[in-house]
Amino acid sequence: MKPSEFKAWRKDNQLTQEQAAKKLGLKKRMIQYYEKGKRDGKDFKIPKTTELACYALSVGIEHYFGPQSLNSDEQ
Repeated sequence: MKPSEFKAWRKDNQLTQEQAAKKLGLKKRMIQYYEKGKRDGKDFKIPKTTELACYALSVGIEHYFGPQSLNSDEQ
C-alpha cells in the first residue's frame, strides 16, 4: 500500500487522522507517517498488517475473533 493509497482509503471512509488511528489501534503520529511515507526523513513502509486492517474495516469487519469452526460439534 502506497502512502497516497492509504490517505485515499482514510478519506474514502470519511475518517480524520485521529479516527483512523483509533480504528487501527495506532497513534495519530503513525497515520501521519503512513500518509507521508517518511519518518524522520527516511522512507517508511506501511506494514502489511495495517493494509489488511484497512481492508477489513472497508468491508465492515470491526473485530476478529479468530478462526471459527464450520461445525461446532467438532470441539
